[in-house]
Parts: sequence; C-alpha cells; structure tokens
Amino acid sequence: MSQPRLTVLAGPTAVGKGTVSTYIRDNYPEVWLSVSATTRAPRPGEENGVHYFFVTTEEFDELVAEGQMLEWAVVHGHNRYGTLRRTVEAAMADGKSVLLEIDLQGARQVKESMPEANFVFLAPPSWDEMVRRLVGRGTETPEEQQQRLETAKLELAAESEFNHTVINDDVQRAAAELVSLMGISPRQR
Repeated sequence: MSQPRLTVLAGPTAVGKGTVSTYIRDNYPEVWLSVSATTRAPRPGEENGVHYFFVTTEEFDELVAEGQMLEWAVVHGHNRYGTLRRTVEAAMADGKSVLLEIDLQGARQVKESMPEANFVFLAPPSWDEMVRRLVGRGTETPEEQQQRLETAKLELAAESEFNHTVINDDVQRAAAELVSLMGISPRQR
C-alpha cells in the first residue's frame, strides 16, 4: 500500500455512516477509525472512548479554543461533534490508514486544512429508504426526525464536493468499496 492517507466519510443523516464504520472497525483492523468527541448524551450501548468521547459543552469549548480540533460542527442545530487533531496525526505518523466518519460541515473543514485527503460521500439507495432508517432506529422524537430530514436534503445536495460516492445499499458491500477506495484490498466474506 502507498503512503497512509486520511479518508473522510460523510453523508446525510441516517445513511448508515456509523453502521458502515463499525463494520470496518470490526472487519478491517488495518484501518484506524477516528473516535469523535461530542457534547450529546450517549445512546444506549454507546461507550465513552469507543463510540465517541462524550464531553461537556465547557470541555468542548476548551478543546476548540486550544486548537485541538481538526474539525468540529454544530449538528442538527444542537449538539457539537469534532475530531481531535492529535489522535489523527498520531495514527498517520504511525503509518495507519485513517478513516474519519464525520458530518458534511466537518468534511468541509478538513478539506480546507487537508485537501489531499480522500473524501467519500455515503449515499442512501433512495430517499424513502433513508427516511425508513431514520424512523426505524427510534432514537429521535418526531420533531428531531423532521429536523434531521430537512438537514439531509441539504446534505444530499453536497455530493459533488466529494471525490467518490458509495451507495449504502448493503453494509458489507459498501464497506468493501470504501476500504478499496482507501487503497486496502477488501476481503471476501
């Protein structure tokens, strides 16, 4: 494989970014998956330091003020998410292929500071399927779902800003395509 590089995975809400990333983490140990910091509360089953670094609003403000975030954004008008610069830079220095699963705002920030990164847009097979996934996961109120769908319309329009598009019609297939775009040979399962 050539020089390890940073791959940024972004896409609309409920497209399955977390599901694809988890599949990659579980099946492709050669990929280093960045863990984001967030001010939102953990969902059932999420562990601090594994799924996210759960921090207070004050702690997040401190990280931003100290320039410790590679990117960060307010998502769905409420919670903040961001990537700790030091963890990504350390992984790349160790020769690892790094995958960042982030939102569109964050991807745009990374593009400004690291335009050489590989930017991959994860798209749903259809709008109806994306709505079904969002409603089906049952983690948001109807009002939150509506807000996320409004955001998703804007996010879908940004697909042309990315180097590649992967359709998430099947998690295993989408993950294999993504790691292939990272320069890693996908495994036959």
